[in-house]
Amino acid sequence: QVQLVESGGGLAQAGGSLRLSCTASGGAFSDYHLGWFRQAPGKEREFAAGISRSGSIKFYPDSVKGRFTISRDNAENTVYLQMNSLKPEDTGVYYCAANRDVAGRTRVDEYDYWGQGTQVTVSS
Repeated sequence: QVQLVESGGGLAQAGGSLRLSCTASGGAFSDYHLGWFRQAPGKEREFAAGISRSGSIKFYPDSVKGRFTISRDNAENTVYLQMNSLKPEDTGVYYCAANRDVAGRTRVDEYDYWGQGTQVTVSS
């Protein structure tokens, strides 16, 4: 099974940018569709971005569309989330997740493997 480790979180000002990375080990990285989720304090985990195995399909919720970009490097076993024009409401723990079934999944229970998360804090 695949293990996922996120990095790149931190503190940013509103309007700023951060780039998250998630590196996988223990599995065939290119077999997995990948997603980024986030969880704000006291709220449920929510979908933030998704990408298909080849990287040809990318999808986002309206809340981040035009500001966040997901990409992957299958040779480096890494998926990225570039976050621009950050807002205080983007604050939360960001998780990467993997599933082998179908691209386009947006629900937490549709992903099989999860990283430990990385904290993103956006100040106003």
